[in-house]
Amino acid sequence: MQNYIDAGLAPMKNTGAIRLYSQTDFEGMRRAGQLTARCLDEISDLVRPGVPTQVIDDFVYDFAIAHDALPATLNYRGYTKSTCTSLNHVVCHGIPNNKPMREGDIVNVDVTLILDGWHGDSSRMYPVGEIKRASERLIEVTYESLMRGIAEVRPGAHTGDIGAAIQEFAEGERCSVVRDFCGHGVGQLFHDAPNILHYGRRGEGVELKPGMIFTIEPMINLGRAGVKVLADGWTAVTRDRSLSAQFEHAVGVTHTGCEIFTLSPAGYTVPPYR
Repeated sequence: MQNYIDAGLAPMKNTGAIRLYSQTDFEGMRRAGQLTARCLDEISDLVRPGVPTQVIDDFVYDFAIAHDALPATLNYRGYTKSTCTSLNHVVCHGIPNNKPMREGDIVNVDVTLILDGWHGDSSRMYPVGEIKRASERLIEVTYESLMRGIAEVRPGAHTGDIGAAIQEFAEGERCSVVRDFCGHGVGQLFHDAPNILHYGRRGEGVELKPGMIFTIEPMINLGRAGVKVLADGWTAVTRDRSLSAQFEHAVGVTHTGCEIFTLSPAGYTVPPYR
């Protein structure tokens, strides 16, 4: 049986219990989420052919410091960068470097900023110049998968409802859902309970209750779902080298449904971001 706990009484570590946050806590998440979303908005101008992903990483660090925040990934479990930049067949946790992006690439940028102790966690896909229709379609399917998962979030629903909605849509579009990585509880901890699978059966999993905060972040592949992690210990790629895409929002369960903390202030949803 799942254990729920008032977030104010919980220790600052992942104990497996699900924290239930207050409305005051939600305000902290709104501020952190909106700062992260602003950062992702501004990254749009950096993603173009010839620009190395390290430029994006440098921008995220400078943006965080300028706004009295910190990048959560920097020095997290030995990770040395301020963001993750996952190109083409990289599923997640791509490490920024000095290799220039090329026309036709697609890249996911995953940013988590810590503001006043709260973690704003979100990611978006960006096209590098003109991209092929197959890449556009994958990005569209992945974003729609995310939003269909979010539409299931309400008190009394289950985490399996989220996964089922994502899986049903993505597989109906002849894409596959990555099983190796999942969404997670977030708030005053970067990664917390519960895990949010992006596949599953309706009515199964953890029951959603007001005050829960977590990420939904489906990774969708054009080919098969298989993934492997490279020798660097971080970079996850598709085994068949098919394209992969991901979008992520941090959400909170309210008494009537859910709140998305990381919506774009500029109104950006899917590219092109104009």
